Amino acid sequence: MTPRLWVDPAGDSHVGFVRRRNEDAIYLGTSLFAVADGLGGHVAGDVASSTAIEALRRYDQRVEPGSLAATLGQAVNAANHALRHRIEADPDLAGMGTTLVAMLVTDTTAALANVGDSRAYLLHGQGPQRGQTTQITEDHVYQRLVADAATVPNLAEKLARFLDGRPDGRSPDITLLPLRPGDRFLLCSDGLSSYVPADLLHIALAAASTPAQAVERLLTTALEHGGLDNITVAVIDIKIPD
Repeated sequence: MTPRLWVDPAGDSHVGFVRRRNEDAIYLGTSLFAVADGLGGHVAGDVASSTAIEALRRYDQRVEPGSLAATLGQAVNAANHALRHRIEADPDLAGMGTTLVAMLVTDTTAALANVGDSRAYLLHGQGPQRGQTTQITEDHVYQRLVADAATVPNLAEKLARFLDGRPDGRSPDITLLPLRPGDRFLLCSDGLSSYVPADLLHIALAAASTPAQAVERLLTTALEHGGLDNITVAVIDIKIPD
């Protein structure tokens, strides 16, 4: 009989040393976990990220493994609809948008959804047996879509997909993964992933004994690398109950 697994989450957000306001938002529930990053330089990025996260909350519920992908897809769609309704109610918010990475879990399976360049990582194993940290989402940036992208200045920073209330091209990538005891997931905004090298990110994530310690180490590492953007991290451990 497959043992029932449970999750141990922790998360936090820091404005960083450059931005005047924090345009990230985070949600840590019982089955649903998410990070949203409002688009810098756009109208009301903080409103966009918080609106998306608020719309996800009602999907924080246990679902059958066969319904995970559909339910999480509905949740992201609801977040996009919420942005559209907010803009319709207040036209001054037109142009706001947000990236999103979200994780919905059952006893043995997780679904991951991402739109934009907020990321999810997975670290397998426990203690000394922990392996490498693997990025399990793909950034939706033009660098991955345009031929000879390396020759185009600043192209890597331009998002090809994000949530802004419009229906076209806003669908998420959704990935299903089996859960194993000892798995540690990281959801983060690009305030972490864009500035902290992969090896240091792995060290901070793997060396901590608890999710809360991992969150503290990751935020500290990002700040030591300049804190040039808002930084938001959620760490979720998969365990067998004692």
